[in-house]
Amino acid sequence: MANMTELVHARRSVRTFDGRTIDPTDTEKLIAFMEKIENPYGIPVTFQLLDAQKQGLSSPVIMGTELYVGAKVERVPHAEEAFGYSFERFVLYAQSLGIGTVWIAGTLDRPAFERAMALGEKEMMLCVSPLGYASERMSLRENVMRKAIHADSRLPFEALFFDGSFEKPLTEQAAGKLLKPLEAVRWAPSAVNRQPWRAVADSDAVHFYLRRKKGAAPPAASDIQKVDLGIALCHFALCAEENGLHVRFEIKKPSIPTDADTEYIASYSLVS
Repeated sequence: MANMTELVHARRSVRTFDGRTIDPTDTEKLIAFMEKIENPYGIPVTFQLLDAQKQGLSSPVIMGTELYVGAKVERVPHAEEAFGYSFERFVLYAQSLGIGTVWIAGTLDRPAFERAMALGEKEMMLCVSPLGYASERMSLRENVMRKAIHADSRLPFEALFFDGSFEKPLTEQAAGKLLKPLEAVRWAPSAVNRQPWRAVADSDAVHFYLRRKKGAAPPAASDIQKVDLGIALCHFALCAEENGLHVRFEIKKPSIPTDADTEYIASYSLVS
């Protein structure tokens, strides 16, 4: 895969494609890659390429491609985070081949996609993505959507990352060797660009949390914001590895005080 930092900054959500069919060699590469994707939770995520014309699939926000990738996961604890991690690995690999993507969770004919994925009663299809080559010009609808969610902006570094506790923001200068992995997290995609991840750097570990909108209760069914946290974990782990940092994944809640809107997700410990 190409340089992780470059991929993160080069990728954008693509909803308008130029109509070209993906090169068969690249299609073979995508299929081979999706069959070996893993995540730190050890939860299998099953991928499948879908033909919109043959399988009767549609999304009102997508133009210029008939090819999609879908994925499904069993309804088990941490399924959303595992899905987000694995799907983002696929998205970044597609980007390395010059193939455009966009995470779609709501603006699609969900029953049709779930039938195409042969979704079981105990499985979830949290998101899908179209696949293709980005058009040189975005559609009017895509431009409006991107402006509405401020797609090209992110919260400041100090608003997302903290030093030892949530009482002390982490500056870029103080981040040291964690700067590039955390910056990769900052630029990760998220549903309507909410950027719900927060991370506390504490000694030789980085603890990741989900920060919900104040007073918002967790959803009763699937939790898309936990998918976003899986994406963030993926960015951190891949960028840390690329920059020579050896990290170990663990779920071990630290004794860091949080408020009612902040939920611990997982940690990465730095190992020598």
